[in-house]
Amino acid sequence: APQMMTVQDVPHAFPTVDVPDHAHYTIGVVILIVGITGTLGNFLVFYAFCRSRSLQTPANIFIINLAISDFLMSITQSPVFFTNSLYKHWIFGEKG
Repeated sequence: APQMMTVQDVPHAFPTVDVPDHAHYTIGVVILIVGITGTLGNFLVFYAFCRSRSLQTPANIFIINLAISDFLMSITQSPVFFTNSLYKHWIFGEKG
């Protein structure tokens, strides 16, 4: 049976760099702000589209498609990135 390889089996496959703690926290805070802004902003775009009949044109459906995709990325990726920045490493295990 084939043997499963891990990152530890291949030295220098993914070089690491020592990053100061304040850099992790700064990036985490920036990602949190971007995530909150993206979530609220894209929700407001979707809300305005649903409430206003004049905005419901075929061309604006493409804009809503982008807003929904960006909204979903904001609510799923920002919390994960922020949490990992606080812990300064990946905390969700091998399957995560």
